[in-house]
Amino acid sequence: MQDNTSFRKMLVGAGLFCATCIAAVLGYSIAGWSLVDSLYMVVITIFGVGYGEVQPIDTPNLKFFTAVIIIAGCSSGIYVVGGFVQMVAEGEIQRVLGVRRMSRGIEQTSGHVIICGFGRVGQILASELNELGEPFVCVDSNPERIALADELGYLVVTGNAGEEETLSRAGIQRARVLATVLPDDAANVFITLTARELSEEVEIIARGESAATQRKLVRSGANHVVLPAAIGASKIANMISCPNATALLSDPKLSERLRSDLQSLGLSIHEYPIDPKSNMVGGSLGDLRSSCDGGMMVVAIRHADNHLLRNPKPSQTIQAGDTLFVVTDVGNRVSLSRATQTKRPEMSYRGIQSS
Repeated sequence: MQDNTSFRKMLVGAGLFCATCIAAVLGYSIAGWSLVDSLYMVVITIFGVGYGEVQPIDTPNLKFFTAVIIIAGCSSGIYVVGGFVQMVAEGEIQRVLGVRRMSRGIEQTSGHVIICGFGRVGQILASELNELGEPFVCVDSNPERIALADELGYLVVTGNAGEEETLSRAGIQRARVLATVLPDDAANVFITLTARELSEEVEIIARGESAATQRKLVRSGANHVVLPAAIGASKIANMISCPNATALLSDPKLSERLRSDLQSLGLSIHEYPIDPKSNMVGGSLGDLRSSCDGGMMVVAIRHADNHLLRNPKPSQTIQAGDTLFVVTDVGNRVSLSRATQTKRPEMSYRGIQSS
């Protein structure tokens, strides 16, 4: 904001200076001077060279006009120079104050997280911690990455995270967790060693690329080791081998496998078709749960048009033709069956109605 103000001052001063020069040339031309003489007179007058007048200034009007040109030209020139100096000075002052303010902010922080490496993984980690409201400090030796972290408003320390002095400036003695997420395994091992020597209490989470590195990181003092490549491969394999909820509930073979897995946990999943005459038509899932005293969870509803609604809310209305997919234990199956049963027709015995 201040740099913009200084630049605006420079533009205003330059505009006034140009306007003064043009007005001076026109004024001398009106007085009968040639264009060359007028330009020469303006230059030596405004810049204070004072080689002498090319034409005699012997009238009061010319003398007054020349005085005004001198004052206006010098003032606008000084305004331009002053704006430039202010812009340079403010930039340096802001940089110094910014560094001091950053250092003071880190000194006042405790129980924070130190992120060693503000690369791709470090940036994602910082963004997640920022959303969670966790205090953290970013450490990196790359000026461009540090500038990016500073623009995002993060606390930063420039330097090699493997050096004791750098980690000390990041507040390793007061930190709760240190996460070293550099793509270089050797650097992560060295940072882990340095951090553990400086603090026995800090929890160290290290990134590794291989199982061999994992063992080295643990020996170096890391509490936890994360292998992004292994996690990514496991996630992809899980997505390939485990189908989505729609396929899981619609495919008989997959549904049978799900029932077998739940049975090992003492649970079961059942389908409860809702007859148009059912007691629960028009009610909500919350009412159904209350009538069963809890102990059940409706994981999906398949409507009459085969549309599958996953994770329905307790306020969801039960409609005729719906099929409820319910996870429950054996003890609640009876009460659930009673809750979803159809209404018994009214019967009359000798004029007395009974329901």
